[in-house]
Amino acid sequence: MNLELSKLLRENSYPGRGIVLGRSSDGRHAVIAYFIMGRSENSRNRVFSADGEGIRTQAYDPSKLTDPSLIIYAPVRVFHDENNTVTIVTNGDQTDTVYDGLAHGMSFSDALRQRTFEPDGPNYTPRISGAVEGFGYVLSILKSANGNPDSVRRYYFEYPQPVAGEGHFIHTYRCDGNPLPSFEGEPEQVLIEGDIDSFTNGIWDSLNAENRVSLFVRFIDVESGAYETRIVNRYN
Repeated sequence: MNLELSKLLRENSYPGRGIVLGRSSDGRHAVIAYFIMGRSENSRNRVFSADGEGIRTQAYDPSKLTDPSLIIYAPVRVFHDENNTVTIVTNGDQTDTVYDGLAHGMSFSDALRQRTFEPDGPNYTPRISGAVEGFGYVLSILKSANGNPDSVRRYYFEYPQPVAGEGHFIHTYRCDGNPLPSFEGEPEQVLIEGDIDSFTNGIWDSLNAENRVSLFVRFIDVESGAYETRIVNRYN
């Protein structure tokens, strides 16, 4: 059953960072969304900025940046070779790991086998990642074994033939908490509705207003390769 994405977001005050991949309701576009949230001043002190075909996170106020290690990275990069174009989206510097792996002939999953969850105990935040090629997409989550930092679990989900109007949503945390509980189970199957602007507004308006930080949305016309992008920041 396809769930309503905005309802899932409204009912969860802190999903953390989230990736949505899918196919538009008109069947023409591959759809990507990535959002970040924050509870601390350091996490909230960020904006998305365009960086070539992708984006980077930047400190909104550099004087307030205390630890850039897990919050400054390139969430989106686009890999090209002579045969294909792959848009990579992740919640950390594993974007670069996937990009470099593809450049050396590795698969998405093989590249991510070099990585593990974030070293931010006691949360041990999962690394969530996705890649889109044509209409098809893959998602991954690298997480601890129920908060055990000595054991990693790696999960991969492939969607080679997505249905128009359908997508999949994966996020770092099930909900708010101390420590934050990691996402569990398969990516949630959600409706992809409307054009890029209504889809973007629907996500942003549904994210908790106190905790939301930034949102990236891209619609890719698979036939032509052209794309439209929207970036929304809490601090503009």
